[in-house]
Amino acid sequence: MINKQKLWFLTLFSLILVLGVYYITMPNDTVESINENSTIPVINIKNKDELSVLKELDYEDKIKEMESLKLVLNNVNSTIDEKNNAYEKLKLIEETRMIEEKLQDKVKKEYNLDSFITINNNQIKVTIKTKKHNYELANNIIRSIQEEYKDKMYISVKFI
Repeated sequence: MINKQKLWFLTLFSLILVLGVYYITMPNDTVESINENSTIPVINIKNKDELSVLKELDYEDKIKEMESLKLVLNNVNSTIDEKNNAYEKLKLIEETRMIEEKLQDKVKKEYNLDSFITINNNQIKVTIKTKKHNYELANNIIRSIQEEYKDKMYISVKFI
């Protein structure tokens, strides 16, 4: 006889299994639907190349985050600590954006390649748009980006 605990386990396991199969079989070129209340537009990937889509999505995420931080800054009920934290995060986002653009310009100048770079703490993700995919090029890009930092950065390069 099945008791309640076994029934719950089987139900949750089945749900996880179904969601896992759905996630695996989902096409790669689809964009998840966004809430109708959201102000972010849905991007049609088929009409644009992957690099420009990545740039737009990243830009939209940063704009959304900056707007929420500005709301904290402008809120009368926010404490001084909350406002200071929001200001520091805004400053960090802007500094990171400037560094990302600088590194993208460096890759463009040195290798004549279009790139998209995101920085998250000590991790740098570089996406390069090129038909030539090789380890030597990736290694050279990693070295040229690492030259900009004194500390060891974890740099990954992806070709599209």
